[in-house]
Parts: sequence; structure tokens; C-alpha cells
Amino acid sequence: MPAFRQVGEKQLPNPILCMAWSPNRDLIALANTSGELLLHRLANFQRVWSLLPNENTGKEITSLAWRPDGKVLAFSVGDTKQVVLCDAENAEILHLFPVEYPASCMHWMEVQDDSSTLSSLFESEDESSHFLPKLPSLPKSEEKSDEVTNLLGEVRLNILVVGGPSGFVELYAYGLYKIATLSGISGTCRSLGLSSDLKSLSVITEIRSTEDNPEIHYIQLDTGLLSSCLPELTKMAHKFTHISTLLQYLRLSLTCMCEAWEDILMQMDLRLTKFVQEKNTSTQVQDEFLELLLWGHASPELQALLMNQLTVKGLKMLGQSIDSSYSSIQKLVISHLQSGSEALLYHLSEVKGMALWKQKFQPLGLDPAAIEDAIVAVGSFTLKASELLQVIDKSMKNFKAFFRWLYVGKLHFCMTQKDLAFVADFLSEHFSNEELFDRKGKYFNVERVGQYLKDEDEDLVSPPNMEGNQWVTFVKQSTYLQESPLLFPTSPQKSLHFVKRMMEGSIDLCLQKPAEVIGHSIKQAVCLRLYTVPERWNDKKAGMHYVVFCMPEISPSKIYILRRATDPNRSVPKGLVALNLNTPLNSSIDDETPAPASAVSSYSCLDARFYDNETLTVVLRSLEDDENKMRVLAQLHLNSALSWDEEFTWDLTLRLEQQTEGIPVQGLTWRNQSREMDNIKAQFVAVNGIRKVACMLSANLRHIRVFEMDAEEEEEEEECADESQEMSLDQDRLEDTMTNQSDAGEGRDGVVGAEEDMDCLNEEEDSW
Repeated sequence: MPAFRQVGEKQLPNPILCMAWSPNRDLIALANTSGELLLHRLANFQRVWSLLPNENTGKEITSLAWRPDGKVLAFSVGDTKQVVLCDAENAEILHLFPVEYPASCMHWMEVQDDSSTLSSLFESEDESSHFLPKLPSLPKSEEKSDEVTNLLGEVRLNILVVGGPSGFVELYAYGLYKIATLSGISGTCRSLGLSSDLKSLSVITEIRSTEDNPEIHYIQLDTGLLSSCLPELTKMAHKFTHISTLLQYLRLSLTCMCEAWEDILMQMDLRLTKFVQEKNTSTQVQDEFLELLLWGHASPELQALLMNQLTVKGLKMLGQSIDSSYSSIQKLVISHLQSGSEALLYHLSEVKGMALWKQKFQPLGLDPAAIEDAIVAVGSFTLKASELLQVIDKSMKNFKAFFRWLYVGKLHFCMTQKDLAFVADFLSEHFSNEELFDRKGKYFNVERVGQYLKDEDEDLVSPPNMEGNQWVTFVKQSTYLQESPLLFPTSPQKSLHFVKRMMEGSIDLCLQKPAEVIGHSIKQAVCLRLYTVPERWNDKKAGMHYVVFCMPEISPSKIYILRRATDPNRSVPKGLVALNLNTPLNSSIDDETPAPASAVSSYSCLDARFYDNETLTVVLRSLEDDENKMRVLAQLHLNSALSWDEEFTWDLTLRLEQQTEGIPVQGLTWRNQSREMDNIKAQFVAVNGIRKVACMLSANLRHIRVFEMDAEEEEEEEECADESQEMSLDQDRLEDTMTNQSDAGEGRDGVVGAEEDMDCLNEEEDSW
């Protein structure tokens, strides 16, 4: 009776590049060559959702990583050089951030530390909710901002590690805030893993020499600063994650304000511009409107403007549009910009307090001066938002009075003296000689709110008049107040967008300093020269890093396991062993009766994944199969294999392939944990030991088969599987044809011909 029960099989239209099982749910994420991200459920391999490529994310997915709780899926995009976080429930894009190089591998881990210090920190982490009101939700088109704050604001520290070419490695707390940028690593990262105790980071790199022959290195980096300052790092990362989400909230709020400001508000300016350009008299526009206001007389040009351009219907529509747009912008400023700015000031002030506790937080790179600059920038942004409120309030009053005057004048009604005073003030302020045209002489400027929402570096066309402001006059007359650090500076000549960009720049400088300091503290502890692309595994309980790899040109029937302690200062005896794949599948190494020579088959490893702390799941290919179709899915139990007495002496001046004779060789206990794969030329495997499932992918990257690893195939199910296999026979022949070119490459090295194709899957998923 075959081991492992098959629960699903599917032929896919596009080749699969990446596979990753959810760490705690029966879900598997797939990325194909068309840039589509798919999520399938274990039951019947049912599709849950698909995320199509778009211009915001990109279409070249290079790696996948699940957040440890399984709620968020991260995928890297090569063509746009971004890392995107999406909600596993509905595929909604929660957050994305740019990276310097396209990410070739990612690993998302959660810190496993139950110390009393960290536990007390977790309990006191949500104190901000007692002092700050809940941020109001944005309009429906931007509801994702709330989900970013709620879904990603986790307390227990988790870190997303991103690696790429040219030694590019970065660490992101909660997948949002960059806490370290590493330097000094050579080559392209093929696999990486941060230990759950934060003591070390293991990286597999591929370095190409001048002859273009790749050489694989194992590098262990000492991340002792992260481990020794774990409580401080957790609090700092949580605060900076709040700050990052608040910045995103303010950006989305400003986007909503720009959408609320309608182009119809420009019609008044355009019509007055045309009027000024066409009138033949030397009379100023202000004088013509004042003459109409006081004496009821209008020039022929002004009469034409009022009769043809500013009709009763047009004035009514324009007045309603201005009132609606200004009211929407005003509400967004009060409820969103101001509340978001206050929350930002609160969290930055707490970070400043942390930075002043130098004994605890100075090693992490918190700079009080940079944080103070960020606080000042946020204060300036808050003042600019208040200035916009004043401009909106004044513009609404004056515009209403001006349009009412024009409207009732056309209908020959009377106005109150108060309305006439508003109109006179409006004409005096907006139609004065020096403000008729902007600096380019091409535009008549009456509408004052839109200039605050333009993302430009130029000064405001019509800045607010502060001459009669008593507070401004008082500050100018006081030498002490002018130099006081307690007063936030204002930028009366700049737009709200410009001040927002200044604020973001100051906060970015504040956030980047710890990433640089922590990155410089991470040093290389070990560098071992290997041969082919390995897979990395982190054993949390034993505090060990395991690396599985093979050297097909030297020993095609062996798998090598390298183990290193997560603490770089702790040595590990018996750190390297070779596993012999020539042991017969249907016997155990403990069997007393030796198998006949004819029964012993030779196998090479195509792909390997750690199933749990004691088991390795492998895809094997028979070296004695002339047609190159024989594939086996097997579970290798490593307990006996990892207990050996011989010690390997490593010469660091040589590559490992040059000193294989001294490596201890162990047999394997295969028992009945294996199954031959019919009608699928399996090449890759993805496993989830917690959910006890495995997913196999064919060499042409289109054929998927899913197994439950703790169940055996029933007889009835086996018959159904046989029928399914017969139906897929034609497809298998087509698969063989499409992979002929790949097979030719396999003959070159004896195990894996298209090494780069295997690389991208060896690093895409690792639930450990």
C-alpha cells in the first residue's frame, strides 16, 4: 500500500516559479511566470483567490514568504524592485516598499523568547490607546489604511529578511520598518534565515568567478546586538512601525483631499483670465467690479462676462461645487490630518524619550537630535494644516458672498450690508493689482485652496496675508520667542504637499539611523566554501542552523548536511555528514539480512525540504533509469543518520568538493516512507510539517500534485488514482517533450541540469 495519500492534482496553464505553504493553515501560495499570485486550499486543490499583476506591483514575482501567523503573505517583484504585503484573506494589498535590488529570497520569522522582561513589555505596549483617540476611517476607496494599522500592528516581534544580488540583505520589523541594512556580503543571496533567538543570520550566496563558474558559500553572521537588546529592539520597532503606518495614513488622507478638490473650481479663474486678456480698457478688474458693486454700472466687457460666462445656472452650480468640495476638504483636515499628526507627535515624543535613555537605546542608534528635527517637522505640518483650515473658512465666506452678489444682482434682489462688506473684502483681496496674474503672467488666481494641494516645489501663488495677525506681530517683536525651540517654524510660502515631503524626509532620516548602526554591528563569523545551492533550516529548539546540499559532479548519490550553532561563539562537534542514497528503499539500515547487490538502486536528489526537526522530505531520481522518468517522494528520518562518531577536519583554504574523502558517510532509514511518482516528472517539493502536507511540482513547472504525508493510500482511492493517472498519460508525454531541453542539461552534471531553476524554489518557502 503506497505511503502518503494523494489529495489533489492539477494541470496549470502557466509555469510555476515559487511555492510556499502557509505556516499554520491548509493553504499554499503559487507564483507563475505571468506574474499572477495564486492561493489554493488543500481540499481538492481549490483556488481561494488570485492576484493579477498590475502597474503598482509589477509582474515578475521572484520569491514568497508567509508571516508566521499566516495572516499576511509577502512577495517580491523583480521588475519594479518592490516587496508587497497582501492580506491572505482577500488578496488586498496592505503595504509595499521599494528595495535597492530585486529580492531573490525572503524569510519571515518570529522571535521565540518568553523571558519575563519581554512579557512585561508586551503587556504595557498598548498604552497609547489610553491617550490617543482611534483614528477615523478613510473613505471607502482607501479603507486599507485601517487594515494596515490593525493587521500589521502586532506586538510580538517578527522580522522579514530580504536578500538579493550584490550581497543585498535587509531586515524589516513586522515587514514594515527597516531595522538593519547589511554590508560586506559578496555574491547573490540564494537562501537565508535568521535564528529565532536573534543570535545569528545564515546566508547562502552564489559567487561567480571570471570563468562564470558559480561557487556557493555558506556565511554565518553574528547578530548578537539584536539578541542582547531584544526588549529595547522590540519597543523601538513597534514604535517605528506605528510611525510608518501613520505616515501612510497621512498620505492617503492627503490623496482623498486632492480627490475632493474638483477641477470645476478652476472655472472661475479660467473665465476671469480670459476676461483680463480680452478687455481693451486700462481699468483694473478690481475697479470694474467695485463700480458694479457701488453704482450698478458695468463696462461692455464685464457685461459680456456676466451674461455669457457667469450665467445664473453656472453661478449656482459653481457655488454648490465650491461649498461641497471645501466642506469635504475641511472635514478631512480636521478629522484625519490633525488627528494623524497628533498621534505622530505622540509616538515621536516617546521615541525621543527612549533615545535619551542612552544606556538602553544608544547601542541601537537612536539619535535624539534627529528625532527632535522630526518632531519639529511634524509640528510645522500641523501648523500648515491649520493654515489651510483658515484659508478654507475665509474662502467659503467670501465666495458665498461674491456669488450671492452676482446671483441676486442678476435677479435684481437686495443684499444686506454685511454681505456687501464680504464682497468688498473679497474684491480688495483677490482682485488687487499685484495679484491679477501669477508669476508667469498666464493665470488669474482667485481660488486659493487648490495651491495648497499641489505637489510642487514652487512657492504659493497667493500666500496668506499675515500683516494683521497679532500673534505673528508679537513673535516678531520678541527676540526670545523668535529663538525659542518650543515654537514650531512655519512655511507660509510653501504648499501642504511640500511641507509633508519635508516632514517625511526628516522622519526618514530619523528611521534610517538605527538601520545603519545595527547593520554595521552585524559581522561575519564563519564563511565556508561549498559547491551547489543548498537549503537552509533553523532548528529552534536545539539552537542550530542546518544546511542541506549536494555535489552532483563529485558524489551524485549523496546528500550533505552541515550544521552550525545559532550562537557564533559556540562550536558544534560533528558538524558535517554525508547521507548515502544507495540504500534500498524497501529496507532499513537496521535490517540484519543484507540486501542483494541487484536490489540496491542508486538515486540522486533533485530537491529537499525539512519536514520537521527529525525528517527530511526529498524528491529522488533513479540513476539507473535510462528514460529518466523514475521519481520517488521519500521521508528520510535523520535521528540515526545524525549520530556519528567521526569528526571532519575542514581546510578553509579549499572548497569542500576538494576534500570530500574525509567526510563521514551514514546510511539512511527509509522504512516504508516512500512512494514512486507515476505520470509526473517531479522536480520540486514544498512541505508543511505542521499541517503534514507536501506539494510536488513537475520539471515543466505546470503539473502539481498534493499529498497528505501522515496517511496511507486506501485501495479504493488507489484505483481512482490509477484512473486519473491513465487520463493524464497524454499530458505526461507532452510534459516529456517540453522538458527535453532540461533533460539534456541534467546529463551534464548527473543530478540537476537547470541549476538556476532549482535555486528559485529552494529559497521560496521555508516554514522553519
